Amino acid sequence: MILEIVRADGMVSMRELARRVQTSEVTVRRDLRYLEAEGLLDRRRGGAVALGVLAHEPTYSEKTRLAAAEKTAIASAAAALVSDGDVLVIGAGTTTQALARQLVGRRELTVVTNSLLVAQALARARSVDVVMTGGSLRGSIFALVGSAAEHSLAEFYTAKAFISGNGLTARRGLSTPNPLVAAVDRAIAAAAAEVIVLADHTKIGVDTMVQTVPTTRIRRLITDGEADQAELVRLREHGMEIDVVTPAAPTGQDAEPVLADPAERA
Repeated sequence: MILEIVRADGMVSMRELARRVQTSEVTVRRDLRYLEAEGLLDRRRGGAVALGVLAHEPTYSEKTRLAAAEKTAIASAAAALVSDGDVLVIGAGTTTQALARQLVGRRELTVVTNSLLVAQALARARSVDVVMTGGSLRGSIFALVGSAAEHSLAEFYTAKAFISGNGLTARRGLSTPNPLVAAVDRAIAAAAAEVIVLADHTKIGVDTMVQTVPTTRIRRLITDGEADQAELVRLREHGMEIDVVTPAAPTGQDAEPVLADPAERA
């Protein structure tokens, strides 16, 4: 059952696996060790990924299943770094979408983004000006990519860039499996004086195919307490400021409606 779930979703947290197979995380961890030893999947801190994850780009639907409480806490800490009147650039991702939701109500804020989800979250915020890049729609992550998006971003210079990704290591920095997404993320980083990475524990210590932002270009990382501590030490050695947050207990409230994943409509 575990192997089928990981192969279907591409990436699954330990907590989610335990819930879906109705057993303890201790049992799931033991089974993951066995499956990895048999060469059937790759373990990551906090969960597991299907083989070939270096080139696997998780869809929006897959990402929403991972570390939801942690992403909300990370987004809240990121929002505290934003002041009224700021000009920001925000990249694509479920954590940056959570950040955008928390910026509703800010005054005289300007947000440049290539993310349809970020724009949707801010659509009803009267005091927030949203500037979208051009580009081609990458439907799996609801983001605009390509040369038009890169050229749009080259016209801007902002105080802060909030960016996510699929992996972060001290050796290579931020990375993503897709070259088109990577190119836009690099343009986002170039459009800001300060780059702030929002990455939950499932991404820390993980390396994917294409580097987006080198470690030395990242000013601050916001992550959660489940992140690999040894990797955090290495990131600090590169001069990165790191904020570690603790997620709040679940409230049972429904999340804000979001754009539907095309795969879910099929």
